[in-house]
Amino acid sequence: NMLWFRAPEKVYFKKGCLPVALDELGSVMGKKKAFVVTDSFLFNNGYTKPITDKLDEMGIAYATFSDVAPDPTLECAIAGTKVANSFQPDVIIAVGGGSAMDAAKIMWVMYEHPEADFMDMAMRFVDIRKRIYTFPKMGEKAYFVAVPTSAGTGSEVTPFAVITDEKSGIKYPLADYELLPNMAIIDADMMMNAPKGLTSASGIDSLTHALEAYVAMLATPFTDGLAVEAGKLIFKYLPSCYENGANDPKAREEQAHASTLAGMAFANAFLGVCHSMAHKLGAFHHIPHGIANALMIEEVIRFNSAEVPVKMGTFSQYAYPNTKAKYAAYADAMGFGGKNEDEKVENLIKEIAKLKEKIGIKRTIAEYGVDEKVFLDNLDAMTEQAFDDQCTG
Repeated sequence: NMLWFRAPEKVYFKKGCLPVALDELGSVMGKKKAFVVTDSFLFNNGYTKPITDKLDEMGIAYATFSDVAPDPTLECAIAGTKVANSFQPDVIIAVGGGSAMDAAKIMWVMYEHPEADFMDMAMRFVDIRKRIYTFPKMGEKAYFVAVPTSAGTGSEVTPFAVITDEKSGIKYPLADYELLPNMAIIDADMMMNAPKGLTSASGIDSLTHALEAYVAMLATPFTDGLAVEAGKLIFKYLPSCYENGANDPKAREEQAHASTLAGMAFANAFLGVCHSMAHKLGAFHHIPHGIANALMIEEVIRFNSAEVPVKMGTFSQYAYPNTKAKYAAYADAMGFGGKNEDEKVENLIKEIAKLKEKIGIKRTIAEYGVDEKVFLDNLDAMTEQAFDDQCTG
């Protein structure tokens, strides 16, 4: 089973790099028309202004679509595609968190390939490298640029997009390396004033990405290094990011880097059951995605560290259960100590709990307003859907 490592062709990172990176669209690529996709909050609060100012300076015409909602719908993607079709851009710039990027990726597909069947693209698979459906070639009409405004989702470097069918309420994850942005611009200036709640939820999401990618069945030495470095940065800088925000630009920048590194790791190694369950916990009970991950990650580590796993995977490079050893190695890399594997795993869990406390994350699902009866009534449906989730290995 061949393995590979895929990332965007260009990843710019450094506080203040946005205008320099965008310059390439005009000076090197000769782009003429940009389609900017964002949400109304970011648009109304001036987050797209540095981008449109730069486009004006370069003489690149632009149209903006700012109606992306937190859980983007197919309807929203179709509305955005209509604008794109009439404007005919040669570059799409997605500005925002995961939602804006997901919506923009779907619009990109629909704009480039109106003939493509959405349900075919949403078809599930066991291994992304061996699929029945071949995704259409992307980038022939428009170049895709991703500019994150939060340090968590890693969408700027991943080949994934999740879209909700508003009629059925079903969330469709699309996954194909054709959905990988061509350019990612990680400029901490775009994240300086993120509110505390967003900082903690997206920050813990990025840690979950790193942890799940590190112990994933498709993890490789290429992804392990990224997952470890991301974890080190998150444990070191996320608390100050949360406490001090724009007053600690160094912490903001390092957390931004961590999110992208973790994104590159899970774009290639994939995720695990924490994400499978978080997707359903979020969908059924409207808990923010990062928080949903945070509520379960310690229990997932305990479950995955079992000496005799209840379910075995069938990937050739995964000959025997080694998850416990990998968690112990991760704890070692973080410098958490411990005399043996059990102690190391326990120390990792303790440090995650400490981090959650520092960044204001509550301990239980109930504390986020979920009624126990409602939760239990939905438990079977959530479990069934989580088992069927694309993140369940």
